[in-house]
Amino acid sequence: MTRPGAAELIRSIGLLADGPVRWGQPVPARGPGVYVVELPAPLPSAPLDLALVGKWLERVPGLRLDGTRPSSRALMARLASLWLADAAVLYAGATTASTGGRVAALEHHVLGDPRPHADGQWLHALHDLSTARLWWATTDAPEEYLDALLDAFGAAAAAPATLPSGTARPASALLLPWATTRRPTGERQGHGISGSVLPLPETAAAPPTRVVEVPPGDADGARVEDKGSGTIRRAPGRPPRPAAPATRARRATAAPARAGDAPIPVELSPDAHARMAAELDELTQARRPEVVARIKAARELGDLRENAEYHAAREEQSFLEGRIQLLEQRLRNAVIATAGTAGATAAGAGLGSRVTIETAGETLTYTLVGSTEADASAGRISTVSPVGAALLGATPGADVAVRTPRGEVRYRVLAVE
Repeated sequence: MTRPGAAELIRSIGLLADGPVRWGQPVPARGPGVYVVELPAPLPSAPLDLALVGKWLERVPGLRLDGTRPSSRALMARLASLWLADAAVLYAGATTASTGGRVAALEHHVLGDPRPHADGQWLHALHDLSTARLWWATTDAPEEYLDALLDAFGAAAAAPATLPSGTARPASALLLPWATTRRPTGERQGHGISGSVLPLPETAAAPPTRVVEVPPGDADGARVEDKGSGTIRRAPGRPPRPAAPATRARRATAAPARAGDAPIPVELSPDAHARMAAELDELTQARRPEVVARIKAARELGDLRENAEYHAAREEQSFLEGRIQLLEQRLRNAVIATAGTAGATAAGAGLGSRVTIETAGETLTYTLVGSTEADASAGRISTVSPVGAALLGATPGADVAVRTPRGEVRYRVLAVE
């Protein structure tokens, strides 16, 4: 049995299918909508290009397969294991902006880049896309209709346990078009591939702007002279001064942040790492399926534009996915440190140390942690805070001083655990 094609899927959810156009040709649709990439006919196996997969792996040093650095052939085998031999549809997406612009972004994407269309980038690992074609439909509720389209795709038939070649399909894999790695409701394809795109470059903060109020007409180069006749004469403007040699040198040597720069490590204590891992497991294994079920139930109630339960569930899902992404990023870049590894002496305080101090007759106990887990109300202070930085390397009996806006505050270290 062959799964429905793109046009049939779009019509099955109540939309008018437009197209097709060949891959690489412009899609004449400026409004929001859904779009589908398909082959002329299903193929028994994925036409992957080993050279393209190898370049992708070489370009993205942080790419992992099941937590380890894979070979090109291992990565290609995993991609091939998700191929559906009974489906011509390869990818389905949605956009609230221009459908034509979003499709163009997908077509011009480069494997491993975070932009402009990383979702669906597996298409660029295929040997030849020249025969692929695109269908689309305009709608003001693109994500809702995409969710319905993916339901229709998965309901057509069960996924095979193995491919004709004997390759086993991952047990956690969802029944989605091959290059679709997530649903709009937050469920992600169980492919085991992480870090498949380069981190976004850090954007330098804009320099502060100084605004100077001057009387009208007194701005540099625009001074006026009132001769009493009603005529205003402007003095000629001053030519711009050339930049100082040092400034020119800085401009010449300044280099923008590159997408391939290594991610910034996140220092975590073992307890913090365990807490974050437990929270991530709770969010992905319990909370995410619960919210997805609520969205599906609310969608069945009817008109989504007037459906308060649906919009409340989608808003909760948005916050949930944001938290999941943050935790995944922190755990991926985590550097687990134990007491004494943050530049302290063998017996001194370091990241993860519990330090008991005395100041002004009051005894306090703090745990030195990284900036991402600081919580002063819970007794956890960051090692980059003034007090935390002063306590790094401190030993019992030592006196440390911290400069504050109100003056210097001195602490006596009573114990370091």
